[in-house]
Amino acid sequence: MDVSMLAQFAMFAAAEASGSEELGLFGSLAKKFEGGGWGMYPITVCLIFFVAITIDRGYALFVKGAINKEAFMRGLKKHIYAGDLDKAISYVAGQKQCPLTIVVKAGLMNVPKGDAEVQAAMDEAALRENPKLETRTGYLAMIGNAGMLCGLLGTVSGLITCFEAVAHVNPADKATILSAGISESMNCTAFGLITAIPSLVLFSIFNGKTQHMLDDINESSVGVLNLVIANKDKLRMPEGKSIQSEE
Repeated sequence: MDVSMLAQFAMFAAAEASGSEELGLFGSLAKKFEGGGWGMYPITVCLIFFVAITIDRGYALFVKGAINKEAFMRGLKKHIYAGDLDKAISYVAGQKQCPLTIVVKAGLMNVPKGDAEVQAAMDEAALRENPKLETRTGYLAMIGNAGMLCGLLGTVSGLITCFEAVAHVNPADKATILSAGISESMNCTAFGLITAIPSLVLFSIFNGKTQHMLDDINESSVGVLNLVIANKDKLRMPEGKSIQSEE
């Protein structure tokens, strides 16, 4: 590559930069997307799935499934200590319907059947609810890796275009073709990383939140069972029911 070719490429890059400033954010992104060539399309598919899963998991974990465990357990303990099972069940039923409250309610509904049934009911409810917290989060890691690899594939495609220009193209057209190939490579690399980095970061955040919620469910299940056992003698059962004694 001679000096004149480098100068032509530098002038082309400067023109591109000044044009991007005039286009604005969305116009600049559209131009970069076009410059990335065919490699941008699989990256865009990854990006669409990333946004969809992020919205779904963010709502499920931080809005729908979120509850203040300490405040919830404090309210429940007041009714259990008072010996009023009906009010305890009504209190739980009146809270936000999330995995934690669903599991605790399942245990309280089975208090008259005995301690073993309370534990079994909460375990069964946890087996139903826990997968709802974990579902689809793992896809974020896959999308992150796929976005990075799609960006790499576009980068390789752009570099192939560059080498073909050096080897076979008319010298007068080399600067234009080289700039297009380098633009394709760099845009694919950038957009691949823009997709991959947030995907992997959010995968870790959602995984940590999910594990925290699972730990809360396990801790609360044990706490409710211990509360029921410790206050068994003073718990008032619904009319016509009594706590069955353990064999």
